[in-house]
Amino acid sequence: MITRLRLSNFKAWKDTGDVTLRPVTMLLGTNSSGKSTLIQSLLLLKQTVQSPDRTVHLNLGGDEINDLFDFGGFEDVLHQSTEVPRQFSIAFDFRRHGDGRIQSGSFDCNYGQTSSGSVAIQALTLRTDGRKFKAVRREKGAFSIFVDEEVQPRFKGRNYAPERSVAFSAEAVAMLEKDGPIVEDLSLTIRRELEGISYLGPLRRKPERDYPWNKTKPGDVGSDGKGAIDALLASALLKGDEQNRVVNGVSYWLTRMKVADRLEVRQHGRSNRYELIVHRHGIACNLRDIGIGISQVLPVLVISYFAPQGSTIILEEPEIHLHPLAQSILAELFVTISRERNVQFVVETHSEHLFRRMQTLIAKQATSTQDAAMYFIDHDSKAAELRELALDEFGRVKNWPPGFFGDALGETREQARLMFERQKETSA
Repeated sequence: MITRLRLSNFKAWKDTGDVTLRPVTMLLGTNSSGKSTLIQSLLLLKQTVQSPDRTVHLNLGGDEINDLFDFGGFEDVLHQSTEVPRQFSIAFDFRRHGDGRIQSGSFDCNYGQTSSGSVAIQALTLRTDGRKFKAVRREKGAFSIFVDEEVQPRFKGRNYAPERSVAFSAEAVAMLEKDGPIVEDLSLTIRRELEGISYLGPLRRKPERDYPWNKTKPGDVGSDGKGAIDALLASALLKGDEQNRVVNGVSYWLTRMKVADRLEVRQHGRSNRYELIVHRHGIACNLRDIGIGISQVLPVLVISYFAPQGSTIILEEPEIHLHPLAQSILAELFVTISRERNVQFVVETHSEHLFRRMQTLIAKQATSTQDAAMYFIDHDSKAAELRELALDEFGRVKNWPPGFFGDALGETREQARLMFERQKETSA
């Protein structure tokens, strides 16, 4: 789980400050305010560690098949008002459960631009259990390697450039001798933390009438939900301890949202094509023949059960095309699944209904402010601004931002004023 995030001079952000991430973290705010940038910073690192080129410092994208985003070039990522030194940074802390020598640690990396225009690491710092390992760029692409608080570098040279943002080179690991396995394990743990991020964007595929299936589980659901149907088919049709777990979980939450009673997978004869049947009020319909809301929320429900335990799930606008009750039930989904499967949800949303239900869950003690965080993000003329919403034990917000979710109280007051004026005119 990623427990802290900080961005400096990154796109809309001059400096986010330390952003605490809980098991359920909600990002709210105005359009084009910088909410998505917080998410994209982690996805940028994810596509970097998954790059086939181990020498790359930061993979800004461009490969439509393998990359999550195309960030453009250095100037597109650098905050516009950045002065000398023209650098941006990404930092985060993490905590893991289960096996492994590294249980917690931190990543902090500053990036600059080379004379050729490419992005290059200026300083990479990795920490765990009171140990610190740092690689600092020198002239002509050479790097100095520092350990803990040592003033003098252990060694320096062109063979010690970091790889994929998170790893020290094999030559550096060897030169660190007994400290080498520590930094190697730390880099591997950070890589696994980033690779374990599951991301679902706001634009999801429309439903088909039937789907081919090659009788395998997908690697992930995909940013547009393209793997969600394969995950459902694998859950329903592959034998084993996990059979029907995803299908049953999805059916349960569709019922809670009052949009369906259950899902059924139906094969077309003996072919490799299958259709999804939605049962509701005693009527069975093909997924293609019902409202768009069910097909759009399916990937959200699938990823909640399909993502590996202990991973981070990032969602943009999970509430799209859902009616108000279904939107509010999403809050219950996040709280319940986070606890049951030890997964983290980072959710960018515009839904007042989702936010209000989260307040209610805190009041009911179904969750707490230790397990749920909510941030409001706005943008002034210069940079994005972030405000953590201070909630008490009853879910009440102590620091409402101006214009937060419009002015519901003002609308009610205006309706009452007009009603009394009309009654007064009628009785006159």
